[in-house]
Amino acid sequence: QLQLVESGGALVQIGGSLRLSCVKSGFSFDYYAIGWFRQAPGKEREGVSCISASGDRAQYTDSAKARFTISADQAKSTVYLQMNKLKPEDTAIYYCAAFFSGRDCYLSPDEYDYWGQGTQVTVSS
Repeated sequence: QLQLVESGGALVQIGGSLRLSCVKSGFSFDYYAIGWFRQAPGKEREGVSCISASGDRAQYTDSAKARFTISADQAKSTVYLQMNKLKPEDTAIYYCAAFFSGRDCYLSPDEYDYWGQGTQVTVSS
């Protein structure tokens, strides 16, 4: 019932920006934390950012902290990941995920129960 659909991935030049979207459906009551994860070829899935169910807490991995911003639009049931100053090492499939949570979110993929299918981000010179 609960579904997550990512969009916004694209080919972008080094230093460019993208905004990824994660549209949520099937949330009878919106008490789910949302995380953004990425997986590059040969790498394990990595937590990038997350936002709490209430939207007032967020976390970022070190590589994303100064460049990425997570936000939510309740009216559109959408969580965004604004990515600036993109680097080749940001190239990956980006996934959004959700788990039932009262307050905090986590950057460990093991905490999440629901996953989108991913959107490809490629950063090239």
